[in-house]
Amino acid sequence: MGSKPSITRRQAMAAAAFGGLAALGLAGCSGGSGSGDAGSGSTGSDATSATATPGKLVVAMELAYPPFETKDDDGTPDGVSVQFMKDFGAAKGYDVEISDTSWDGLIPSLQTGKADCVMSSMTITDERKESVDFSEPYANAMLALLANADSDIESIDDINQASRTIAVKTGSTGDTYATNNLTNCEITRLADESACATEVAQGKADGFIYDQLTIYRDQKANPDATKAIYIPFQDPEQWGIAVRKGNDELLGQLDDFIEQSKSDGEFDRLTDKYLSEEKAAFDELGFTWFFDLSASEG
Repeated sequence: MGSKPSITRRQAMAAAAFGGLAALGLAGCSGGSGSGDAGSGSTGSDATSATATPGKLVVAMELAYPPFETKDDDGTPDGVSVQFMKDFGAAKGYDVEISDTSWDGLIPSLQTGKADCVMSSMTITDERKESVDFSEPYANAMLALLANADSDIESIDDINQASRTIAVKTGSTGDTYATNNLTNCEITRLADESACATEVAQGKADGFIYDQLTIYRDQKANPDATKAIYIPFQDPEQWGIAVRKGNDELLGQLDDFIEQSKSDGEFDRLTDKYLSEEKAAFDELGFTWFFDLSASEG
């Protein structure tokens, strides 16, 4: 990421509005986890067989990041990414199988042939491009900060001090940002996003850096113990669907479906089903919505 720009008056107002809206509960949701690089721990098992069946598409995702990748009350895979891939399969003639895979096993599942693609709120990065090919972006994400409600932290600069501790999910882009930019504070790396939020709520860490939507949801889940701080310091990250290097046929199909989804209402339907309250909050605050790629395409 580039150097940090100064915070404008409008951004400062938006930051205050974000914290106020979250504290007042004007737009609610049930809480939970989520990430620019989502998921938590190794709660699922990796795929155990190669995908040799014609018409079968094995999709690896870590089902620990509601509402994008999760399970319903019966343990059935559910969420934005699950529904998107089911719709893709229906459109392209695939029998889609969701493989619940730990975060650090997602890319290896492609490389070993255990999965055909990965859709798990994964940020497109140059480092990951060395191992896999990515579809066109289907979502934007920006980082934000969850801080303890009793702290005097009001900006990212306030946490970058020797006396502070920031929690990050190992391997996430929040981890990368903290490693590269928050060099003065102590970094606590945890495998589970929800564990990072708990560290902050319990006062064991001063902050937790992750994507805006996750921080919003975590604050809603812990309204008395935490506060959300919008951080206007970075360009939007973009999420993509990963495939094995050289799998151009599948990559082309995914790109076609993503492009189609921008115009046929697919992303609107997913928003209405899983993210309607969060969308209302983002609109109120003037934040770019996850599925609004028009700014990055312009």
